[in-house]
Order: sequence, then structure tokens, then C-alpha cells
Amino acid sequence: MSFVQQLRHAERLNDSLLCVGLDPDPAKFPTHWQGDASRIYDFCAAIVDATKDLVLAFKPQIAYFAAHRAEDQLEQLMAHIKRVAPQVPVILDAKRGDIGATAQQYAREAFERFQADAVTLSPFMGRDSIEPYLQYPNKGAILLCRTSNSGGDDWQMQRLADVPGQPRLYEHLAHLAQTEWNHNGQLGLVVGATYPQEIARVRELAPTLPLLIPGVGAQGGDAAATVAAGWRGDATQTTGPIVVNSSRAVLYASRGEDFAAAARRVALETRAVLRPTVAR
Repeated sequence: MSFVQQLRHAERLNDSLLCVGLDPDPAKFPTHWQGDASRIYDFCAAIVDATKDLVLAFKPQIAYFAAHRAEDQLEQLMAHIKRVAPQVPVILDAKRGDIGATAQQYAREAFERFQADAVTLSPFMGRDSIEPYLQYPNKGAILLCRTSNSGGDDWQMQRLADVPGQPRLYEHLAHLAQTEWNHNGQLGLVVGATYPQEIARVRELAPTLPLLIPGVGAQGGDAAATVAAGWRGDATQTTGPIVVNSSRAVLYASRGEDFAAAARRVALETRAVLRPTVAR
């Protein structure tokens, strides 16, 4: 299956729009593992086991592994997810943004070494920074578009005087991703949950693309508003899945030995908040 097909299958199977972000910070681990980077795999695997039937994707953030020299634990975790939850696609959150031979190596890292189903990319350097990833059939490339951080306004909200209609930068990117950049149907977009109006605008411009929406939970994004802005309706031509990410609220729901059970409770609650707004 393609990445988009995997998302749709997991959405139906687990009745979920929730993605759990795997951002392991040993300083926030349960008390009995606190500060122990050798437990990164154990912590993340426990979260995966507790939530694998509640999500449509997992999203490990590579920096949290690399900072602790734990890339081998990330490889182990990826293999674990493929083994225990083969129906759930995995998005490697790497935000790569280089070109040429370097981009080819980053694509190899994401799709061959770590066996990710999709990877997040920064498209600042243009189309040729994306093309090496599209050489992997059925893999996804999810481009930063309208991010949840306040500094995103510095570039993403600027108008382009040389483009007809003078769209904002994020609008132009959404249009390119929906049209001329997306020959193989592999692209998706990142749009922050803290900007529901811009989610709706991106959905208007890119009706068939998957939207990865971080910012629900600890970052303050409104889950119901997020889904209402990005969801596909039966009366429209919008077909793209939405992937609503929550990381810290799920991972660190408890500092005790019940951390995995607590993570499951929060994941259940978040899935339930997302579900009523979904048109059936």
C-alpha cells in the first residue's frame, strides 16, 4: 500500500485520527528510569504497546534519539512497531532540507535504515530538495507548510509579489504540493493545530493531501477545531486524511510505573475528542 492508503486503512481499523509522537526525553521518564538514556527503547516500546490499537500513526522525532546516541534504539523501535503494529504507518520526524547527494543519503537513512513509511521535510530549498525522497515508491514526504510556532510568521505569512494573486508563502507551497510537485501522489503537509483557520485554507488548496497536524495537547491546540478545519466532508472533493499528533500529553501522563497505562488513558480520551467531529 502507498503511505496514503496505509493511513486510510489504519484510520478505519483503529477508528482514529490520532498520531502519537515519540519524543523520548530521559529527564521526563518515569521515576524508576529517570535520566537513563539506555531505556529510550524500553520507554517508547511500552508506549507503542499501550496505544497501538488507538492510533493511525506513530511519529518518532529523530533528534530525541540522536542527542542521546540512541539511533540504534530508534532502529530497534522501528522494527518493534513493524512487528507488533504492522497496520500502523510510522512517520520519521526529521525535517530534513538539503539537496543532491546529501538529500539522497537522508532519504536512504529514513527509508532504508529506519524503515519509515514517511518523513517530514523542510521545502525551503525547493523542489529538488524533495525529489530524492520521491524515488522511493509508496513512501510519503510531508512538507512543513504552516507550522505551529509563532516564529513561523516570519516567512510563512509573507505574501509573494511575483506570484499571481500574491498568495502567502504557505498558501503557495500548499498549491505546489497539491499540483506540480506531487506527480507520484506521495506528498503531505504539516499544519499546526494552533491555527485552525490556516488548516482550513490549506485544506481548501490541497484537498487530497494528508495533513499532519501537531500541536494538540501540551502545545494548546484545540482538537475539535483542528478536525473541523481539516476533515474531509462527504459534500466536497476533499479526500486527504488528517493525522492529529499528540506527544507530551500522552508520553508523560504519569511519572510512575503505571506510565504506559496512563498513556493509554490519555490516548483514549484524545481519540474520543477527535471522533465526534468526524463526519460518518
